[in-house]
Amino acid sequence: MKEAPRHFHFLGICGTAMGSVAAALSERGFTVTGSDENIYPPMSTFLEERKIALFSGYRAENIPAKSDVVVIGNAIKRGNPEAEAVLNRKLFYLSLPEVLKNYFLRARHNLVVTGTHGKTTTTALLTWIMECANHRPSYMIGGIPSNLGQGARFNESKFFVIEGDEYDTAFFDKRSKFIHYLPELLIVNNVEFDHADIFPDLDAIKLSFRRLVNIVPQNGMIVLNGDDKNCVEVTRDSLAPLVEVGFSKNCAQRIRDVSYSAKKSRFVLREEAFEIPMLGEFNVRNAAMAISAAKFYGVSAETIRAALPKFEGVARRQEIRGEVRGVKVIDDFGHHPTAIAQTLTALRRRYPKHRLWAIFEPRSNTTRRAVFQNELPNALKIADGVFISQVARLDQIPEAERLNPEGVMKEIKRAGRLAFYEQNADSIVERITPMLKKNDIVTVFSNGGFDGIHEKLLKRLKGLKR
Repeated sequence: MKEAPRHFHFLGICGTAMGSVAAALSERGFTVTGSDENIYPPMSTFLEERKIALFSGYRAENIPAKSDVVVIGNAIKRGNPEAEAVLNRKLFYLSLPEVLKNYFLRARHNLVVTGTHGKTTTTALLTWIMECANHRPSYMIGGIPSNLGQGARFNESKFFVIEGDEYDTAFFDKRSKFIHYLPELLIVNNVEFDHADIFPDLDAIKLSFRRLVNIVPQNGMIVLNGDDKNCVEVTRDSLAPLVEVGFSKNCAQRIRDVSYSAKKSRFVLREEAFEIPMLGEFNVRNAAMAISAAKFYGVSAETIRAALPKFEGVARRQEIRGEVRGVKVIDDFGHHPTAIAQTLTALRRRYPKHRLWAIFEPRSNTTRRAVFQNELPNALKIADGVFISQVARLDQIPEAERLNPEGVMKEIKRAGRLAFYEQNADSIVERITPMLKKNDIVTVFSNGGFDGIHEKLLKRLKGLKR
């Protein structure tokens, strides 16, 4: 392109990340338009307030004639009328990660947080620490941090903290999104198998992480989980300095003297004591990673110590949605067996004398498949009682490759736990409500809305006769 672009058109503009970037471009003076099948508040309002024209549904004629760049979202597939028009008309197009790379991340200090689990919490915590250090970083987080009030901010700070997703970039670029993020400081929290719809096995995921490690500059740094052999393996050939964080004796930043109270965790990192308002070994490690990253940019231990207790967490991470008749209903984004087990273990510590219920929706592209048929029972049976709903979008996965919820229930019952398989949210609410008692804890695990099960359960509890 001979001239700098002035007009961006987004396909899938109402996605959280797409909408945030579209708004940031608009605020920089670019003309922005976009299309989406699902245009509704709050994202539609957010975009319309910025004078961004929105088209409902996808049609070739939606693409303005003067568009310089068409941004194609990850959810857009071949056959989409606008995507086909872009290809037929040979228009200039980019993925969202490429837009971030070219228009926001170049010449910045980019702090990229990756890993199968804990990315969102660690990114939010690191952003909060940098905020408290008066760096006011730009950031992009796959959740809503309570302290910050929104999942993304784009400003002129030299720092950009970004959650690095290993999922693929677009239909025309099957590399992981994080490959585009120009990391100077890279956090690798953990590496496990996930995203069975795009990765055939763990080795393919490791390869993607190795490619990311390979682009960290020598004047940057990689902070890795020294307790995770896969993290150690994928970073082995790095030319950037490595800092291992963990509980193992070989870790340069060793976590020790961990203690838990009802709502807090205390620990020592090297010779410095810290406290976080979260529970669980995984959250202690998340915090230790964020601390090590912040120190690389000169943030003092005193500033970090003051910031950590004020961190208010991230929506849908052990978030209490309500309490009725002494029953707490908790929402958690966990959908991988490791994350589910970590959350349930943390809740056991927080509520040691309470009955713990787990409700799980097999909704992610991995948990809908039989990949974790054996691992899920071991994770869920940490609870006293378990409910599993029908596998989401059943027709998309052949029966032989599909998770068998009845089999999961059978294994949980074998461990002496209550276990029930119900078709949907309504039938789960109907079945569990009369079983609940005062001081019970109900945790809902889903990476989607689960048909509003949290509010349905709370409403049903309110309607019970005393």
